[in-house]
Amino acid sequence: MTDTSIDDRADEPVAPAFGAILRRIRDSRGVSRERLAFNTGVSASYITHLEKGSRTAPTREVVEALIRYLDRVEGLSMGDRRQLRELAGLTVAVAPSLAEMRTAITPEMRDLLKGPLPASLSVVGGHMLLCNAGWERAFPGMLECGNEFRWLFDADVARRVLVDWRADTTLSVRAFRLAMGSYGGTDVFADLLDELGGYPEFRRMWAEGAVAAVPPAWRIRLRDLETGSERTVLVQTGMVQSGAYPGWLVSQILLPAPS
Repeated sequence: MTDTSIDDRADEPVAPAFGAILRRIRDSRGVSRERLAFNTGVSASYITHLEKGSRTAPTREVVEALIRYLDRVEGLSMGDRRQLRELAGLTVAVAPSLAEMRTAITPEMRDLLKGPLPASLSVVGGHMLLCNAGWERAFPGMLECGNEFRWLFDADVARRVLVDWRADTTLSVRAFRLAMGSYGGTDVFADLLDELGGYPEFRRMWAEGAVAAVPPAWRIRLRDLETGSERTVLVQTGMVQSGAYPGWLVSQILLPAPS
């Protein structure tokens, strides 16, 4: 486990908020509040309230006007567009508990793990529900750890198994930040974010503020702990849209990477 005894956790990770994202984007383009307000049809004081968090529910019309203007100044990434819309509350998600997710696993979901390939089923945010023997061999101890992020930062074996641990973990953290807007942000992930804040490396990655979407299939290099040999695989990730809580479950399968 990472030793945090000499760290005062001064840089606690903070869940992304609409106002903070808006200010970061505005500042990065050198746009004043007055200029942004004039070009989007709102008052400068309203922009101030949004950025300080005293107003947290802008209308869709305001959000789209902000996106259009900031994008004209300098192109917005898809991640920034998505965060602005989702953190404004333009999408609705009711978070099921982990216990509810476990009881809602269907036989069809279990069938996802019966094939010959390493596979797992988890909840958005990395909480592990099920995995087959192949997945456990590839990522020893992850199911027992209970959460993919906890395994990445707390389990020494993660750094030995993942050849490119830092790059893979950085992508996972950025994807987690992006996903928070879709699933309720602080309310849903507050406990997990607080726990992960105990790891200095997580805090450093989180403080970068970057977001990224995990591709449907992304390459990672794994090390066999018994032989020391390395192999490249594709992690195929998909959202499970069936069952009682569609969109909350994540399936992952390891595929041989084409040479």
